[in-house]
Amino acid sequence: MSLPLARRMDGVTSSPVRDLLALTARPGVISFAGGMPAPELFDVYGLRAAFDRALADESALQYSPTEGNPRLRELLARRLSGRGLATTVDELLITTGSQQGLQLLSTALLDPGATVLVEEPVYLSALQCFQLAGARVVPVPGDAEGIDPAALDEIAAREGPALLYLVPTFSNPSGRTIGPERRRALAEVIARHGFWLVEDDPYHELRYRGEREEPLSARPELAGRTIYLGSFSKVIAPGMRLGWFRAPADLLRRVTILKQATDLHSSTVDQAAAAEYLAVADLEAHVRKLCATYRVRRDAMLAELPAITPPGTTWTDPDGGMFVWVTLPGGADTDRLLPEALRQDVAFVPGSAFQVGEPDRSALRLSFATHAPETIAEGLRRLGKALSQ
Repeated sequence: MSLPLARRMDGVTSSPVRDLLALTARPGVISFAGGMPAPELFDVYGLRAAFDRALADESALQYSPTEGNPRLRELLARRLSGRGLATTVDELLITTGSQQGLQLLSTALLDPGATVLVEEPVYLSALQCFQLAGARVVPVPGDAEGIDPAALDEIAAREGPALLYLVPTFSNPSGRTIGPERRRALAEVIARHGFWLVEDDPYHELRYRGEREEPLSARPELAGRTIYLGSFSKVIAPGMRLGWFRAPADLLRRVTILKQATDLHSSTVDQAAAAEYLAVADLEAHVRKLCATYRVRRDAMLAELPAITPPGTTWTDPDGGMFVWVTLPGGADTDRLLPEALRQDVAFVPGSAFQVGEPDRSALRLSFATHAPETIAEGLRRLGKALSQ
Protein backbone atom coordinates (compact mmCIF):
# COMPACT_ATOMS: atom_id res chain seq x y z
CA MET A 1 0.00 0.00 0.00
CA SER A 2 1.40 3.41 -0.98
CA LEU A 3 1.20 6.19 1.59
CA PRO A 4 -0.29 9.56 0.60
CA LEU A 5 1.91 12.43 -0.59
CA ALA A 6 0.99 16.09 -1.00
CA ARG A 7 -0.06 16.83 -4.57
CA ARG A 8 1.49 20.30 -4.47
CA MET A 9 4.85 18.65 -5.29
CA ASP A 10 3.49 17.22 -8.55
CA GLY A 11 5.21 18.96 -11.43
CA VAL A 12 7.92 20.63 -9.29
CA THR A 13 11.14 19.69 -11.02
CA SER A 14 14.56 19.25 -9.48
CA SER A 15 17.26 21.87 -10.05
CA PRO A 16 19.70 20.63 -12.71
CA VAL A 17 22.45 22.72 -11.11
CA ARG A 18 22.00 21.00 -7.74
CA ASP A 19 21.86 17.60 -9.45
CA LEU A 20 25.08 18.37 -11.32
CA LEU A 21 26.95 19.12 -8.10
CA ALA A 22 27.24 15.42 -7.29
CA LEU A 23 28.49 14.63 -10.80
CA THR A 24 31.06 17.42 -10.79
CA ALA A 25 32.43 16.78 -7.29
CA ARG A 26 34.80 14.08 -8.48
CA PRO A 27 38.46 15.09 -8.83
CA GLY A 28 39.52 16.54 -12.14
CA VAL A 29 36.16 17.87 -13.31
CA ILE A 30 36.13 21.52 -14.36
CA SER A 31 32.62 22.78 -13.74
CA PHE A 32 31.13 25.86 -15.37
CA ALA A 33 27.72 24.76 -14.08
CA GLY A 34 27.27 26.37 -10.66
CA GLY A 35 27.12 30.12 -10.12
CA MET A 36 29.55 29.86 -7.23
CA PRO A 37 31.92 32.60 -6.04
CA ALA A 38 35.64 31.87 -6.13
CA PRO A 39 36.50 30.37 -2.71
CA GLU A 40 40.03 31.77 -2.69
CA LEU A 41 38.50 35.26 -2.66
CA PHE A 42 36.52 34.77 0.55
CA ASP A 43 37.73 37.20 3.22
CA VAL A 44 38.39 34.41 5.72
CA TYR A 45 40.48 36.59 8.05
CA GLY A 46 37.88 39.36 8.15
CA LEU A 47 35.02 36.92 8.66
CA ARG A 48 36.86 35.03 11.41
CA ALA A 49 37.39 38.33 13.23
CA ALA A 50 33.71 39.24 12.73
CA PHE A 51 32.57 35.91 14.20
CA ASP A 52 34.95 36.39 17.16
CA ARG A 53 33.43 39.79 17.89
CA ALA A 54 29.90 38.43 17.48
CA LEU A 55 30.57 35.57 19.88
CA ALA A 56 31.79 37.97 22.55
CA ASP A 57 28.06 38.45 23.21
CA GLU A 58 26.39 35.17 24.20
CA SER A 59 23.08 36.39 22.73
CA ALA A 60 24.57 35.58 19.30
CA LEU A 61 23.84 31.93 20.11
CA GLN A 62 20.26 32.57 21.29
CA TYR A 63 16.90 32.72 19.53
CA SER A 64 16.34 36.10 17.89
CA PRO A 65 13.55 38.18 16.26
CA THR A 66 12.07 36.87 13.04
CA GLU A 67 12.62 40.23 11.32
CA GLY A 68 16.36 39.87 11.77
CA ASN A 69 19.28 41.44 13.62
CA PRO A 70 18.40 45.16 14.07
CA ARG A 71 21.98 46.32 13.54
CA LEU A 72 22.33 44.28 10.37
CA ARG A 73 19.05 45.67 9.02
CA GLU A 74 20.19 49.22 9.79
CA LEU A 75 23.51 48.73 7.98
CA LEU A 76 21.74 47.09 5.07
CA ALA A 77 19.18 49.91 4.84
CA ARG A 78 22.07 52.36 4.47
CA ARG A 79 23.67 50.29 1.70
CA LEU A 80 20.43 50.01 -0.25
CA SER A 81 19.72 53.71 0.15
CA GLY A 82 23.20 54.32 -1.25
CA ARG A 83 22.12 52.44 -4.39
CA GLY A 84 19.32 54.93 -4.91
CA LEU A 85 16.69 52.69 -3.32
CA ALA A 86 15.60 54.64 -0.23
CA THR A 87 15.06 52.03 2.49
CA THR A 88 14.22 52.01 6.19
CA VAL A 89 14.82 49.26 8.74
CA ASP A 90 11.08 48.61 8.93
CA GLU A 91 11.00 47.68 5.24
CA LEU A 92 13.53 44.86 5.62
CA LEU A 93 13.34 41.20 6.61
CA ILE A 94 16.50 39.10 6.82
CA THR A 95 16.05 35.75 5.05
CA THR A 96 17.95 32.49 4.82
CA GLY A 97 19.39 33.43 1.44
CA SER A 98 17.38 35.26 -1.19
CA GLN A 99 15.99 31.86 -2.21
CA GLN A 100 13.89 31.85 0.96
CA GLY A 101 12.60 35.27 -0.04
CA LEU A 102 11.33 33.78 -3.30
CA GLN A 103 9.60 30.97 -1.43
CA LEU A 104 8.01 33.36 1.07
CA LEU A 105 6.67 35.77 -1.53
CA SER A 106 5.31 32.89 -3.60
CA THR A 107 3.31 31.69 -0.60
CA ALA A 108 2.18 35.21 0.35
CA LEU A 109 1.15 36.40 -3.12
CA LEU A 110 0.19 33.40 -5.23
CA ASP A 111 -2.93 31.30 -5.01
CA PRO A 112 -3.02 28.13 -7.14
CA GLY A 113 -3.62 29.12 -10.75
CA ALA A 114 -2.29 32.67 -10.35
CA THR A 115 -0.28 33.96 -13.30
CA VAL A 116 3.40 34.85 -12.98
CA LEU A 117 5.23 36.60 -15.80
CA VAL A 118 8.96 35.93 -16.27
CA GLU A 119 11.74 36.84 -18.64
CA GLU A 120 13.10 33.97 -20.68
CA PRO A 121 15.54 32.45 -20.02
CA VAL A 122 14.72 32.68 -16.32
CA TYR A 123 16.45 31.78 -13.05
CA LEU A 124 15.48 28.14 -12.55
CA SER A 125 15.15 28.17 -8.73
CA ALA A 126 12.54 30.91 -9.03
CA LEU A 127 10.59 28.58 -11.30
CA GLN A 128 10.68 25.92 -8.58
CA CYS A 129 9.08 28.32 -6.09
CA PHE A 130 6.36 29.36 -8.53
CA GLN A 131 5.66 25.72 -9.42
CA LEU A 132 5.35 24.81 -5.74
CA ALA A 133 2.80 27.61 -5.28
CA GLY A 134 0.73 26.15 -8.13
CA ALA A 135 1.20 29.25 -10.26
CA ARG A 136 0.87 29.44 -14.02
CA VAL A 137 4.17 30.76 -15.41
CA VAL A 138 4.05 32.75 -18.66
CA PRO A 139 7.25 33.87 -20.42
CA VAL A 140 7.58 37.36 -21.93
CA PRO A 141 9.71 37.56 -25.08
CA GLY A 142 12.65 39.93 -25.31
CA ASP A 143 15.97 40.60 -26.95
CA ALA A 144 19.61 41.20 -25.98
CA GLU A 145 18.54 43.89 -23.49
CA GLY A 146 15.86 41.90 -21.72
CA ILE A 147 12.09 41.66 -21.91
CA ASP A 148 10.22 43.77 -24.45
CA PRO A 149 7.94 46.42 -22.84
CA ALA A 150 5.43 46.21 -25.70
CA ALA A 151 5.21 42.44 -25.32
CA LEU A 152 4.84 42.83 -21.55
CA ASP A 153 2.01 45.32 -22.09
CA GLU A 154 0.13 42.98 -24.43
CA ILE A 155 0.63 39.85 -22.29
CA ALA A 156 -0.28 41.66 -19.05
CA ALA A 157 -3.53 42.92 -20.59
CA ARG A 158 -4.38 39.39 -21.68
CA GLU A 159 -3.23 37.40 -18.64
CA GLY A 160 -3.95 39.64 -15.60
CA PRO A 161 -0.76 38.59 -13.78
CA ALA A 162 -0.13 38.67 -10.04
CA LEU A 163 3.53 39.55 -10.49
CA LEU A 164 6.48 39.94 -12.83
CA TYR A 165 9.75 38.33 -11.77
CA LEU A 166 12.96 39.89 -13.13
CA VAL A 167 16.72 39.81 -12.64
CA PRO A 168 17.29 43.09 -14.52
CA THR A 169 20.98 43.50 -13.70
CA PHE A 170 23.39 40.79 -14.98
CA SER A 171 20.59 38.29 -15.29
CA ASN A 172 20.98 34.67 -14.32
CA PRO A 173 21.31 32.85 -16.70
CA SER A 174 21.77 35.19 -19.66
CA GLY A 175 24.06 37.83 -18.15
CA ARG A 176 22.14 40.64 -19.87
CA THR A 177 21.23 43.96 -18.24
CA ILE A 178 18.19 46.12 -18.86
CA GLY A 179 19.20 49.70 -19.72
CA PRO A 180 17.74 52.89 -18.22
CA GLU A 181 15.31 53.74 -21.03
CA ARG A 182 13.85 50.25 -21.06
CA ARG A 183 13.62 50.27 -17.27
CA ARG A 184 11.53 53.41 -17.52
CA ALA A 185 9.27 51.83 -20.14
CA LEU A 186 8.85 48.65 -18.10
CA ALA A 187 8.00 50.65 -14.97
CA GLU A 188 5.26 52.47 -16.87
CA VAL A 189 3.74 49.19 -18.07
CA ILE A 190 3.85 47.64 -14.57
CA ALA A 191 2.28 50.73 -12.99
CA ARG A 192 -0.45 50.90 -15.63
CA HIS A 193 -1.51 47.27 -15.12
CA GLY A 194 -1.04 47.30 -11.35
CA PHE A 195 0.77 44.04 -10.61
CA TRP A 196 3.77 43.35 -8.35
CA LEU A 197 7.36 43.64 -9.53
CA VAL A 198 9.72 41.14 -7.92
CA GLU A 199 13.27 42.38 -8.54
CA ASP A 200 15.97 39.83 -7.74
CA ASP A 201 19.31 41.67 -7.57
CA PRO A 202 22.08 39.39 -6.20
CA TYR A 203 24.76 40.52 -8.69
CA HIS A 204 24.28 44.29 -8.38
CA GLU A 205 27.79 45.02 -7.08
CA LEU A 206 29.62 42.74 -9.53
CA ARG A 207 29.96 45.27 -12.36
CA TYR A 208 33.06 45.14 -14.58
CA ARG A 209 32.35 47.97 -17.00
CA GLY A 210 29.85 50.76 -17.58
CA GLU A 211 27.85 52.87 -15.16
CA ARG A 212 25.99 51.30 -12.25
CA GLU A 213 22.20 51.13 -12.71
CA GLU A 214 19.77 52.10 -9.99
CA PRO A 215 17.45 49.22 -9.05
CA LEU A 216 14.30 49.09 -11.13
CA SER A 217 12.45 49.15 -7.80
CA ALA A 218 13.67 52.75 -7.30
CA ARG A 219 11.47 54.01 -10.14
CA PRO A 220 8.88 56.43 -8.66
CA GLU A 221 6.06 54.87 -10.72
CA LEU A 222 6.56 51.62 -8.81
CA ALA A 223 6.37 52.95 -5.25
CA GLY A 224 4.42 50.53 -3.06
CA ARG A 225 4.32 47.71 -5.59
CA THR A 226 7.87 46.28 -5.58
CA ILE A 227 9.61 43.46 -3.73
CA TYR A 228 13.40 43.72 -3.82
CA LEU A 229 15.49 40.64 -3.05
CA GLY A 230 19.21 40.52 -2.44
CA SER A 231 21.92 38.38 -0.95
CA PHE A 232 25.30 38.47 0.76
CA SER A 233 26.22 35.22 -1.02
CA LYS A 234 28.02 36.76 -3.99
CA VAL A 235 30.07 39.41 -2.17
CA ILE A 236 30.67 37.89 1.30
CA ALA A 237 29.99 34.12 1.50
CA PRO A 238 27.15 31.86 0.33
CA GLY A 239 27.64 29.46 3.24
CA MET A 240 26.28 32.07 5.66
CA ARG A 241 22.92 31.83 3.82
CA LEU A 242 21.89 35.43 4.40
CA GLY A 243 19.67 37.47 2.13
CA TRP A 244 17.04 40.16 2.45
CA PHE A 245 13.47 40.93 1.49
CA ARG A 246 12.45 44.57 1.02
CA ALA A 247 8.72 45.22 0.69
CA PRO A 248 5.88 47.53 1.78
CA ALA A 249 4.91 47.23 5.44
CA ASP A 250 1.59 45.39 4.93
CA LEU A 251 3.17 42.67 2.83
CA LEU A 252 6.23 42.46 5.07
CA ARG A 253 4.03 41.72 8.10
CA ARG A 254 2.42 38.80 6.27
CA VAL A 255 5.76 37.49 5.09
CA THR A 256 7.20 37.76 8.61
CA ILE A 257 4.40 35.51 9.89
CA LEU A 258 5.21 33.03 7.12
CA LYS A 259 8.87 33.05 8.09
CA GLN A 260 7.93 32.42 11.73
CA ALA A 261 6.16 29.27 10.55
CA THR A 262 9.08 28.28 8.33
CA ASP A 263 12.22 28.63 10.45
CA LEU A 264 11.48 31.11 13.28
CA HIS A 265 14.44 33.24 12.16
CA SER A 266 17.63 33.03 10.13
CA SER A 267 20.85 32.04 11.89
CA THR A 268 21.44 34.43 14.80
CA VAL A 269 25.20 34.02 14.87
CA ASP A 270 25.60 34.46 11.13
CA GLN A 271 23.50 37.64 11.24
CA ALA A 272 25.54 39.01 14.13
CA ALA A 273 28.79 38.22 12.32
CA ALA A 274 27.51 39.83 9.12
CA ALA A 275 26.64 42.97 11.06
CA GLU A 276 30.13 43.04 12.59
CA TYR A 277 31.67 42.52 9.17
CA LEU A 278 29.68 45.30 7.51
CA ALA A 279 30.46 47.67 10.38
CA VAL A 280 34.23 47.11 10.38
CA ALA A 281 35.47 45.62 7.11
CA ASP A 282 36.16 47.64 3.98
CA LEU A 283 33.53 45.88 1.89
CA GLU A 284 33.93 48.32 -0.98
CA ALA A 285 37.62 47.40 -1.30
CA HIS A 286 36.69 43.71 -1.18
CA VAL A 287 34.09 44.19 -3.93
CA ARG A 288 36.68 46.01 -6.06
CA LYS A 289 38.96 42.97 -5.68
CA LEU A 290 36.14 40.64 -6.69
CA CYS A 291 35.32 42.75 -9.74
CA ALA A 292 38.95 42.98 -10.85
CA THR A 293 39.34 39.19 -10.61
CA TYR A 294 36.04 38.28 -12.23
CA ARG A 295 36.60 40.78 -15.05
CA VAL A 296 39.77 38.91 -16.05
CA ARG A 297 37.95 35.57 -15.87
CA ARG A 298 35.04 36.82 -17.97
CA ASP A 299 37.50 38.12 -20.57
CA ALA A 300 39.36 34.80 -20.56
CA MET A 301 36.16 32.88 -21.28
CA LEU A 302 35.08 35.25 -24.05
CA ALA A 303 38.54 35.08 -25.63
CA GLU A 304 38.52 31.26 -25.76
CA LEU A 305 34.97 30.70 -27.05
CA PRO A 306 35.69 31.48 -30.73
CA ALA A 307 38.33 28.75 -30.90
CA ILE A 308 36.25 25.93 -29.43
CA THR A 309 32.78 26.56 -30.86
CA PRO A 310 31.50 25.91 -34.40
CA PRO A 311 30.91 28.80 -36.85
CA GLY A 312 27.62 30.54 -36.22
CA THR A 313 27.79 30.21 -32.42
CA THR A 314 26.71 33.32 -30.50
CA TRP A 315 27.14 34.34 -26.86
CA THR A 316 26.38 37.21 -24.52
CA ASP A 317 29.08 39.68 -23.44
CA PRO A 318 27.98 40.59 -19.90
CA ASP A 319 28.91 43.85 -18.18
CA GLY A 320 28.98 42.01 -14.84
CA GLY A 321 27.65 39.05 -12.92
CA MET A 322 28.84 35.49 -13.37
CA PHE A 323 27.37 34.04 -16.56
CA VAL A 324 27.76 33.77 -20.32
CA TRP A 325 24.82 32.43 -22.36
CA VAL A 326 25.97 30.49 -25.43
CA THR A 327 23.78 29.48 -28.38
CA LEU A 328 25.08 26.82 -30.77
CA PRO A 329 24.10 26.65 -34.45
CA GLY A 330 22.61 23.92 -36.58
CA GLY A 331 20.00 22.36 -34.33
CA ALA A 332 22.47 21.44 -31.60
CA ASP A 333 21.04 19.76 -28.48
CA THR A 334 22.94 20.70 -25.32
CA ASP A 335 20.98 18.19 -23.24
CA ARG A 336 22.58 15.50 -25.38
CA LEU A 337 25.92 17.30 -25.33
CA LEU A 338 26.16 17.30 -21.52
CA PRO A 339 26.91 13.54 -21.04
CA GLU A 340 29.72 13.77 -23.58
CA ALA A 341 31.06 16.87 -21.82
CA LEU A 342 31.05 15.03 -18.50
CA ARG A 343 33.03 12.23 -20.12
CA GLN A 344 35.57 14.92 -21.00
CA ASP A 345 35.53 16.09 -17.35
CA VAL A 346 33.82 19.42 -17.97
CA ALA A 347 30.31 20.55 -17.05
CA PHE A 348 27.77 23.24 -17.95
CA VAL A 349 24.01 23.70 -17.57
CA PRO A 350 21.85 23.05 -20.65
CA GLY A 351 19.72 26.03 -21.60
CA SER A 352 16.46 24.07 -21.53
CA ALA A 353 16.58 24.16 -17.71
CA PHE A 354 15.95 27.92 -17.77
CA GLN A 355 13.07 28.04 -20.25
CA VAL A 356 9.33 27.89 -19.67
CA GLY A 357 7.99 27.51 -23.18
CA GLU A 358 9.28 25.28 -25.94
CA PRO A 359 12.95 25.02 -24.96
CA ASP A 360 15.76 26.20 -27.18
CA ARG A 361 17.99 23.16 -26.79
CA SER A 362 20.87 24.83 -28.61
CA ALA A 363 21.68 27.05 -25.60
CA LEU A 364 23.87 26.52 -22.55
CA ARG A 365 24.97 28.53 -19.51
CA LEU A 366 28.62 28.89 -18.52
CA SER A 367 29.81 30.44 -15.25
CA PHE A 368 33.25 32.06 -15.34
CA ALA A 369 33.58 33.17 -11.69
CA THR A 370 34.97 30.06 -10.01
CA HIS A 371 38.10 29.32 -12.06
CA ALA A 372 41.38 31.04 -12.89
CA PRO A 373 41.99 31.93 -16.58
CA GLU A 374 44.24 28.91 -17.23
CA THR A 375 41.60 26.55 -15.82
CA ILE A 376 38.91 28.25 -17.91
CA ALA A 377 41.05 27.71 -21.02
CA GLU A 378 41.51 24.00 -20.21
CA GLY A 379 37.82 23.54 -19.42
CA LEU A 380 36.79 25.14 -22.69
CA ARG A 381 39.32 23.00 -24.57
CA ARG A 382 37.57 19.95 -23.10
CA LEU A 383 34.18 21.39 -24.05
CA GLY A 384 35.47 21.91 -27.58
CA LYS A 385 36.48 18.25 -27.70
CA ALA A 386 32.97 17.26 -26.60
CA LEU A 387 31.48 19.51 -29.29
CA SER A 388 33.66 17.88 -31.92
CA GLN A 389 32.19 14.48 -30.98
